[in-house]
Amino acid sequence: MTLIRWLLCLGLLAVLPARALPPELATRIASGEGDDRVAALQQALAAGDASLGPFLRAMQDGRVRLQGGRAIVIAEGAFAPADSEEPMLNNRMRREIESALAGLDLLSSDRDVRAKALATLRDDADVAKLPLFEKALAAESDAGLRTQLNALVAGAKLSSTDATQRRIAATELAGSADPATRALLLEKLAAESDPAAKSAMQKAVADIGDRLAWGERAQLLFSGLSLGSVLLLVALGLAVTYGLMGVINMAHGELLMVGAYATYSVQQAFRAWAPGAFDYYLWVALPASFLAAALVGAAMERSVIRWLYGRPLETLLATWGISLVLMQAVRSLFGAQNVAVENPAWLSGGWALLPNLTLPYNRLAILVFAALVLLGMGLLLSRTRLGLMVRGVTQNRRMAACVGVNTARVDTLAFALGSGIAGLSGCALSQIGNVGPDLGQSYIVDAFMVVVLGGVGQLAGTVYAGLGLGVLSKLLEGWQGAVLAKIALLMLLVLVIQKKPQGLFALKGRAVE
Repeated sequence: MTLIRWLLCLGLLAVLPARALPPELATRIASGEGDDRVAALQQALAAGDASLGPFLRAMQDGRVRLQGGRAIVIAEGAFAPADSEEPMLNNRMRREIESALAGLDLLSSDRDVRAKALATLRDDADVAKLPLFEKALAAESDAGLRTQLNALVAGAKLSSTDATQRRIAATELAGSADPATRALLLEKLAAESDPAAKSAMQKAVADIGDRLAWGERAQLLFSGLSLGSVLLLVALGLAVTYGLMGVINMAHGELLMVGAYATYSVQQAFRAWAPGAFDYYLWVALPASFLAAALVGAAMERSVIRWLYGRPLETLLATWGISLVLMQAVRSLFGAQNVAVENPAWLSGGWALLPNLTLPYNRLAILVFAALVLLGMGLLLSRTRLGLMVRGVTQNRRMAACVGVNTARVDTLAFALGSGIAGLSGCALSQIGNVGPDLGQSYIVDAFMVVVLGGVGQLAGTVYAGLGLGVLSKLLEGWQGAVLAKIALLMLLVLVIQKKPQGLFALKGRAVE
């Protein structure tokens, strides 16, 4: 009994006053009707009382009790008095408390805390919190957060009962490019009765709409270029094996898959043996994916394709069979389900230029990577001995053999080069999508479209066709949807081939063999 009495006494001693918050105000927040409680909370918030935050957190933790018509706070780990009751917290009150705490965080000395609070409050521009917002604005030193606070203050003024304030707020918000701001203005515009304020809101909505339209156009253009860079990467390897060597390689998509799975294997190796260096795994995965796909391609050329040069139909059927073998091999080794390839930290996130325009780092990296691969491939074909031999064998195999070129060896190296570039494409694709046994099937038709449209044997044509088809595809998708866009592109390709059978950028010469 002595122990129980001692514990009860300890519990009673742990009952604290309402953290220096005026007792009457604390009691009104903790009890009464919903509207009265919210009004009391907003009153305390407007006063900027430093004791409000601890009291609200105590309410969230269930440490506030009502006893004898007043609110008391129970210390952490202490017992509540037997004759006390816990205040009722419905969903509305919980939201109001969370919003009030976020408003108090605007006065924090930690920039990250203030930024998080602004993100929470961006859709809660309540005029009752206007004094707190203005106080935070006066104390804010960060330029980026000041811009957001100005928008928050103007948004709160839109709910003012003073028509002049509403008109001024609408004028201030006209310079915004935030879709949420436009939505708020549209909401207030529907209920606005003052002509001057209504006119200002209409102008602000139109100005923000024009600014957002430019962001949407830029996003569409970037999406098209991003897709075009992916198609370019995929088609570059095919431009060697099909464009220069004349081999219809239906297993090209599976070579992409080999590169993607090589990237996955390197990622898993880093995760198991060098987790501290995980962000650098991609620098090892790039050469690994190239070598893995190049070796598979060289084996294909040596074992099957070298016997089928000049017989395109047999080549098509043979490589299609190889593609099935490769897919089944991957299913047996890695399983039929997709595997997860994680972006390194430096490829995560994006570059936010506008509220409705964010450029993902992984997509930007693929744009740069495609340009580097294209540059490297162009230099290799035009400035190196291997490139000279590949072009010589492509243009006149018999003459190249007569001057001492080992044409069989050149064929193997060229096919391995095209396959290795496909592996690099698979490594890049693993950073923006799922990796599975059917990865290559999604790109093989598009890759052939790019090579045929650009002109067989023309790297420049491959670039123009890849980027052009990417941008055009995104434009058509926004207009008619993905399925109809693909049909339209195929119809366009048929029309182009009818008029220009050698492609848009065909090789010029006196004769076509």
